[in-house]
Amino acid sequence: MTLSQSILPAVKKIKEFEALLDSETDYIILLESRLGLLRKLVKVGQKAGKKIFIHVDLIQGLKADEYGMEYLGQVVKPDGVISTRAHVIHQAKKYNLLSVQRLFLIDSQAIEHNVKIIQKTKPDFVEVLPGILPGMIEEIKDRVGVPVIAGGLIRTDAEVDQALASGAAAVSTSRSDLWRFNNENT
Repeated sequence: MTLSQSILPAVKKIKEFEALLDSETDYIILLESRLGLLRKLVKVGQKAGKKIFIHVDLIQGLKADEYGMEYLGQVVKPDGVISTRAHVIHQAKKYNLLSVQRLFLIDSQAIEHNVKIIQKTKPDFVEVLPGILPGMIEEIKDRVGVPVIAGGLIRTDAEVDQALASGAAAVSTSRSDLWRFNNENT
């Protein structure tokens, strides 16, 4: 699985979402929202030709259990989901949603535990946080055999470039000053 651009904009506010609808991005990550808005946001985004990913763990009113995932997969119908939870990744596959499993680089024990989970869940992508550790991006990519997205604490163009040079398939960021799309990145 490959992505068509190297910067993935992650939005927390409706105004950011609306601005991205007319941009050159192919993707929009919904970091925060309310359950009642999800279906409309996904439809509007997809109508504008965007692939919409929902960060399941951050949606107010959504329980990330089997029934919550059923609602996402059958009613909301995003293009993909992001979560730290293995069962969300399993459920995403059931509804043919792309899956991104978040991995926090806290310490060696957490990394070992999460690598084992990722090898079992086989998500489409792994998002490594913080994304400013180039050596870890390369190590995780090599160990799990899944494309890595770097996210978290990336503040400059140089850090974006460093993450990509370390093997990240893309960088996810909520910093609009770092959003560059398609022809600027490919």
